[in-house]
Amino acid sequence: MSFGNRLAAARRQANITQESLADALGVSRQAVSKWESDLSMPESEKLPQIARLLNVSIDALMGIKTEERCENLQTNEPKQTRTLVLSLGTSFEYKSRRTVRGIPLLHIHVGFGKKAHGIVAIGSNATGVIALGFLAKGVISLGLLSLGLLPFGLLSIGLLAFGTLALGVFAAGAIACGLFAIGAIAIGCYAMGALAIGLYGALGDQAFSALGMALGKTRAKGMAVLFPQEAFRSDAIAVAIAHVKCNAPTLLRPLASLFAKCLSLLP
Repeated sequence: MSFGNRLAAARRQANITQESLADALGVSRQAVSKWESDLSMPESEKLPQIARLLNVSIDALMGIKTEERCENLQTNEPKQTRTLVLSLGTSFEYKSRRTVRGIPLLHIHVGFGKKAHGIVAIGSNATGVIALGFLAKGVISLGLLSLGLLPFGLLSIGLLAFGTLALGVFAAGAIACGLFAIGAIAIGCYAMGALAIGLYGALGDQAFSALGMALGKTRAKGMAVLFPQEAFRSDAIAVAIAHVKCNAPTLLRPLASLFAKCLSLLP
């Protein structure tokens, strides 16, 4: 049985005239007549409306049996699943519809060589206000290599850098290099750590300063030195604080004050 015959039979079964069906669908009676004569087919978006008006299923109108539909689904399902797994294995991308000045609020793009750009960006190469990825660039960034105002990572470079290897104005990490550095190995204008090397001030187990005060628990060397046996006495710390503040370059005085504050907190 053709589509036209099935449509005509369903219409008669529902006791609806061609004119009534045409009015309900917003088409002419001639259009319905052509459908029933198999001279043309209705638009696909009208099929659900036709099925609802005639109280039949779309499958029944199209002549698709339930068994055939199940077989088609079973035949197609494995192929679709394989395609999905292959796609996820290669890359994955999600981009939110909400944007801020044309930039997606959230962009996730994971895969080799893939880039993510968004207010929040997550991916192999991520750039955003908040960025997470192998290479992360943002105001706040977290990744193996992180660049930004506040980066966290294996290698972090930024204004306030935290990482295994941290480079920044203020740096904290296992190995820290910066104007103000704190770490197991700290190198900077002012440095604090197990091994501290500071141009103008150094505090640590072993402290070295070329132009300033060095306070070392086991070893100290610098222009002004507090020897190990003196380094953590209250009177010696007071002398060190005064020296740090008086000999700080103008541009580094805020950092000198921070270093002096740290000295004042020593027990």
